[in-house]
Amino acid sequence: MIAIVAVVIGVLAALAYAVRRRWIDAVLALVASMALAGTVGEFALPGEAGSTLTVDAADPPRTLAGVRALRLSGDGLRAAEWDDLPARSLDWKKPDTPALDLDFPRTIALGRVFTLRVHRSWSAPGRLQLLAENGQVLAEAKGDTDLAVQWLPPVAERLVLRARLLDAAGKVVDEGPVPFTVTDPAPLQVRGRFGAPSFDLRVLDDLLASSGAVIDWQVELGKGLERAETARTQMDAPDLEVVDAAWFERAGAGTRDTLLARVAAGTRLLVLGANARDAGTWARSVQLPLAPQPANKTAGTVLPMASSGLNPNGDRAGEWTGQDGLWTRDWKDGRIAWLGVGDWHRHAIAQPRQLALWWQDVLDRLRVQRRADVEWLNPDEMPLPHRRLAVCARGVSGTVTVAELKQTLAWQRRPEQVDAACVAVWPAASGWLHLQTGTNEGQVYVYAPADWTLWQRSERRAATAQYAARTPAPVAPGARPLPVWPFGVAFALAMLSLWWRERR
Repeated sequence: MIAIVAVVIGVLAALAYAVRRRWIDAVLALVASMALAGTVGEFALPGEAGSTLTVDAADPPRTLAGVRALRLSGDGLRAAEWDDLPARSLDWKKPDTPALDLDFPRTIALGRVFTLRVHRSWSAPGRLQLLAENGQVLAEAKGDTDLAVQWLPPVAERLVLRARLLDAAGKVVDEGPVPFTVTDPAPLQVRGRFGAPSFDLRVLDDLLASSGAVIDWQVELGKGLERAETARTQMDAPDLEVVDAAWFERAGAGTRDTLLARVAAGTRLLVLGANARDAGTWARSVQLPLAPQPANKTAGTVLPMASSGLNPNGDRAGEWTGQDGLWTRDWKDGRIAWLGVGDWHRHAIAQPRQLALWWQDVLDRLRVQRRADVEWLNPDEMPLPHRRLAVCARGVSGTVTVAELKQTLAWQRRPEQVDAACVAVWPAASGWLHLQTGTNEGQVYVYAPADWTLWQRSERRAATAQYAARTPAPVAPGARPLPVWPFGVAFALAMLSLWWRERR
């Protein structure tokens, strides 16, 4: 449209010059209008479409107009930089230089063991060290491939530890900060219904009580007699339901259906199977195939325990998958676990810490967690200064304030985060970014450019490989964009000539 307007104006100007018999000026006006139309118009010529652009990672392209394919060497660009570009065919070979990935939780509850894992792209003897802020070694691991260190935080606080990977000679291969937050654990709401008392129930009750859980406990002691422990607060929707097999087998069909309906709505159910007697009940209600087990059989690798009299015969039983005496399955929005071991109370005195960690693993495999109003998501890649960072969270609306940047931004939906909202920020420096949305607080740590160079290398390679796998955007066959710069030069010369002739 603009090109047409330029041509019309040029024709009118040429006619005006022709009326006054200024033929040279009329020709210059036509040349200027045609050149302007060629500059602003999007014209194409027959032939191969587009050119090949060599990408410079230090200065990524802002647009790919007129580019048919990309050529790249090295590790590539960050995911945020690739996301800004349309898909094009990419000529790139993944380098074989060393790279690594780090895996660790950004938030853990007090009492949980912090684990840092390093996945290396090469195999060689090495050491991974986790260091306190004063340089003291908190944990160390040795190995030839992947390495992992564990540490138990003593108090709830925000931490920036350091870790370093050493080779066999003690030379630092890569190092950097390890930021995470230790929070006070939110008390779980647990409802238990049991058909018979046992020492195991007493130990489980004590473990839950020591963790601060809100407990609603009922144990049948005999016909018409039970022991009850009432919850200290109102419990409308417990995070965990615990029953033993005897209670479930004696419960009426309506009671079972009500319990399973709560599980289908999102509750977690743990079944203590040590006193199971009726295999048919479990096959009909939750499709769990049970079979008699040999007497004196044990299960478990960390803490050997007595196997239940009825258990699945293998690790795979229909929809159920198991390991070390615990079988789990999804039940619509909830989850069910069958604990096919007993006599864990024998470890309560000799190995109390190991028993507590074993129970924590059981709850983790059942995916038991306290529901939070807002869930902050981990960034897709390492946050770095002056690089765009997407901060996402579930359960948020309105705005979020970033104190360090003095910005208040509106949450926005993103296609790749269907159940979350995000904002884009550009951190100014390394360190913590503190976020406030409503009454909920969050934080994101921004790394320095020199931190974890091999991890940055791995992230760039992964993002580049993902971009290369995208389907290139279609380009019009048999056409290539017409170069614009010759038209710009012709327009400038024609206008300068007209100006010179008018000044004479």
